[in-house]
Amino acid sequence: MTTEVFNKSKTIDLRKKHVGPSCKVFFSHDPIKIVRAKGQYMYDEKRERYLDCINNVAHVGHSHPDVVKAGAEQMELLNTNSRFLHDNLVNYAQKLQATLPDKLSVCYFVNSGSEANDLALRLAWQYTGHKDIITLDNAYHGHVSSLIDISPYKFHQLAGGEQKQSVHVAPSPDVYRGKYRADHPDPATAYAGDVKDIITNAHDKGHKIAAFIAESLQSCGGQIIPPAGYFQKVAECVRQAGGIFIADEVQVGFGRVGTHFWAFQLQGEDFVPDIVTMGKPIGNGHPMSCVVTTREVAEAFMSSGMEYFNTFGGNPVSCAIGLAVLDVIEKEDLQGNALRVGLYLYNLLEQLKEKHPLVGDIRGRGLFVGVELVKDRVKLTPATAEAQEVIYKLKEQRILLSADGPHRNVLKFKPPMCFSMEDADLAVHEIDLILTDLENALGLHLPNQVNTENGASKRKLTSEENGHDRTKGLLHSIESTQKGPEQQKKRLRT
Repeated sequence: MTTEVFNKSKTIDLRKKHVGPSCKVFFSHDPIKIVRAKGQYMYDEKRERYLDCINNVAHVGHSHPDVVKAGAEQMELLNTNSRFLHDNLVNYAQKLQATLPDKLSVCYFVNSGSEANDLALRLAWQYTGHKDIITLDNAYHGHVSSLIDISPYKFHQLAGGEQKQSVHVAPSPDVYRGKYRADHPDPATAYAGDVKDIITNAHDKGHKIAAFIAESLQSCGGQIIPPAGYFQKVAECVRQAGGIFIADEVQVGFGRVGTHFWAFQLQGEDFVPDIVTMGKPIGNGHPMSCVVTTREVAEAFMSSGMEYFNTFGGNPVSCAIGLAVLDVIEKEDLQGNALRVGLYLYNLLEQLKEKHPLVGDIRGRGLFVGVELVKDRVKLTPATAEAQEVIYKLKEQRILLSADGPHRNVLKFKPPMCFSMEDADLAVHEIDLILTDLENALGLHLPNQVNTENGASKRKLTSEENGHDRTKGLLHSIESTQKGPEQQKKRLRT
């Protein structure tokens, strides 16, 4: 079976001719043509292998045989819409619900994270009878019109665009460079206080809040980890105002954070959203997603009198694939792998921070980790160009990583969940070399004593805050099983 129809230059020409010019590609000056992928690796038309550190879509690994088999076998039997009874739909809904708090019991299956979040807004509007939405600064929730309206990450880019009067933007709960930082005595309460003020101001103008929506961990916003207790305090304010809480798990769900299956659970057992949306990882690349909510919200949605129907949502093939993904996560202990490898990666990156002045902050949970690059650790001057240089230099070493955040200076690790300690070794080793060259060229050196008067540079997460079990036994296990980056580098280039 051939994997390449056209040569690379022809593919580029045809893309320019027939694909919308706003549909960008990675590494636009020299894009990579990927023809196949397996596990955490992707292969180009020359059979060169790339380590994939960014593809959270292929959650359990590219082309996982169990997922492929489940989809192919069901496709041979039947694929139809959910107006016919089929066991795959109810079986999957039951197994998916079992991973969530009991209160979240009703599923709506759709086809993408954008579609899931759009439906979540409809549920909120119908249930509350209100219209206004509170979102976080730098948030991204999808590409359809309703979601562009509540995604500052996108609408800030619109030339002459205006924020809708029904949309209110709260500060991102960023304790590194945000309004309230790590040296604040209670950043969770302070950031929640801003949401409370937004609600008060909205009420004063005759507006009513339908929902607060947030990614459980902000991704495009720069791998932001909300301070513990923030969601509880926000939910209390929003519910008192007659609104509900929507947790967007599209990028961070299904065990990625390691300690928990869902990232919102990092806030504690006493926090349960009213709606949870999911996408990307749910089908390992197959186009499917889901909205899970309470019985009360679902019944209010039904009371509108409008039937909800989705031609492809919850079809037998999609549900077979979803079931296979859940089975693989459990069978291969991928949540445990996210915890173990995430801890190892985090510690490697912390060592980089001690060595490199360009590394301002390391933050993350499990296999969701951000490295914020700055030119000055006191002023927190974003090292945007340097971050892009790191990304392009890594690409030359056949390692795929991306940079994001409002300043595009945060290196983002969101690899497939089969990512290994050996992979972490290689990626961090290459970042170390690249940063060394950059800092030598810029004349940057770590002073003997870093000025920490703004509280940001002295930030150090505790084991409880960063979600990792930093036990000596686990570290000993990691050290005894790791393989060196040079060995992995040789394997990557074969």
